[in-house]
Amino acid sequence: MSVTEDATEPLIRIGEVARGAGVSVRAVRYYEQQGLLTPERSASGQRLYRQDAISRVRFFQQMYAAGLTSRKITELLPCWDAGHTDAGQRAMLRVERERIQARIDDLEAARDRLDQVIAVTDMHP
Repeated sequence: MSVTEDATEPLIRIGEVARGAGVSVRAVRYYEQQGLLTPERSASGQRLYRQDAISRVRFFQQMYAAGLTSRKITELLPCWDAGHTDAGQRAMLRVERERIQARIDDLEAARDRLDQVIAVTDMHP
């Protein structure tokens, strides 16, 4: 893709996307390599992104943190972009949600155990 002169939305550079999303430039390039982001190019070849790239990168970060792979995130993008899903996509979303909830439950149980250890050790300095 190349940048057109009559673009109505101001495009931003890769560094602005990285800063806005709180990630490294390298991470933004990685998302591009994975097919998750598609920049436009200036006449001099610089990567230029739409403003929504920042929220997309934040979404990618959240999904990676939740344990999703690039492939799963790629499957989620049509849902994100279109705002609706088909039955297969909804089933996949529910499976991922259940997996994340199980992880949250495990983390909460670990936190509760740590709270118990802290409470016991606070009583015996």
